[in-house]
Amino acid sequence: MQKMRENVPGGCTVIGGEGMKDKYDVVVVGAGPAGSMTAKHAALNGAKVLMIEKRQEIGSPVRCGEGISRGSLAEVGITPDKKWISTDVDGATIVSPSGNRFVIDEKQAGNEVGMVLERNMFDKALAADAAKAGVEIMLKTSAIGLIKDIDKIKGVRAVAFGKQLDIMASCVVGADGYESQIGRWAGIDTTLKPSDITSCFQYRLTNIRHDYRYCEFIIGSAAPGGYIWIFPKDEQTANVGIGVLLSKLKRPGQVKGYLDKYIQKDERLAGGQPIDAVSGAVSVSPPLDRTITDGLMLVGDAARVIDPITGGGIANGCITGMLAGKTLGKAARMGDFSIEVLGEYETLWRDKLENRLWRNWMAKEKLVTLSDKTLDEITLTLSESGIDKLSVHNILKVMRERHPDLVKGFEEMI
Repeated sequence: MQKMRENVPGGCTVIGGEGMKDKYDVVVVGAGPAGSMTAKHAALNGAKVLMIEKRQEIGSPVRCGEGISRGSLAEVGITPDKKWISTDVDGATIVSPSGNRFVIDEKQAGNEVGMVLERNMFDKALAADAAKAGVEIMLKTSAIGLIKDIDKIKGVRAVAFGKQLDIMASCVVGADGYESQIGRWAGIDTTLKPSDITSCFQYRLTNIRHDYRYCEFIIGSAAPGGYIWIFPKDEQTANVGIGVLLSKLKRPGQVKGYLDKYIQKDERLAGGQPIDAVSGAVSVSPPLDRTITDGLMLVGDAARVIDPITGGGIANGCITGMLAGKTLGKAARMGDFSIEVLGEYETLWRDKLENRLWRNWMAKEKLVTLSDKTLDEITLTLSESGIDKLSVHNILKVMRERHPDLVKGFEEMI
């Protein structure tokens, strides 16, 4: 059969027919940070890569608190650019139910604070870096299934601008976020329990009074099983959001109700006006048993590497994307995308992240059982502890010394 080409809006070319076989080494489904990092590093290491994105604009709509540290970006070779930095912050404040405050600077605060991004611009910048590395990009292109020859994955069936097409590739990468379908289609168990899902709602509030030098985390029964965040965008504007465990919710819309209630009682926020509102969900689960199979891998939120304590996924998404891309480049040079070759990625990301993800999930499981009174005591303890680096590991060490009953069951991970 003769190869057929059909031009579609945006200058893309849809290729159909038998001539498509192995046109690409890699097709990446999803153009968020994990997808763009995967595509970029795969291309830099010699793979021919296509990245598809279901939305018409990369990075929009924003469904994120937008906080990250400079150290996290440096770890994956991303140079901060004022074009996508909204605010530089000095650190973070953890606020207990009764108002106890634990203030830490950026060096202590872990990978969620240091700067507040403009995520739509950040995501576009990472996609542009991927394009400069040689990655082809298609927008408004939704994956609707995997193409298989018996059990061998051969590519992705997609719809682009209303037209169905088959994208043939030696390997498919699921970078399609928390709601990922790629893993499920490949037979990887990505199911989640309600206690491992956080439902989120966020306003961008303006006309507020807040300390714009710090990101703020409010814990306790104001946000059951989660927390409220205030991430500054400027002196009078902030992302003000909430995450509540799905298992703690009894009716639709309740998560927004929790946030509205808190805003009304906080005199700094009560006069604020929303200029943006978004909702969504994130996984706060343990790591998957596997993130690869022959001809397929999962990265970022699709791989369930979101931090179970913070619900933050940008940093870990970039890390898994970088490691995946390097492995894919090696596989392309070898002409072998089998599970044995892709297993290098599985080993690399687990060595880097798995113990911390498990420890943070176990700590999350304990935290959701604690009363406001206990959380007050913990926050006060931390403020008096002289802790020099905020991590779940260091917090647990302090708790083992002063509240040993709180860490029973996972002392071996401290």
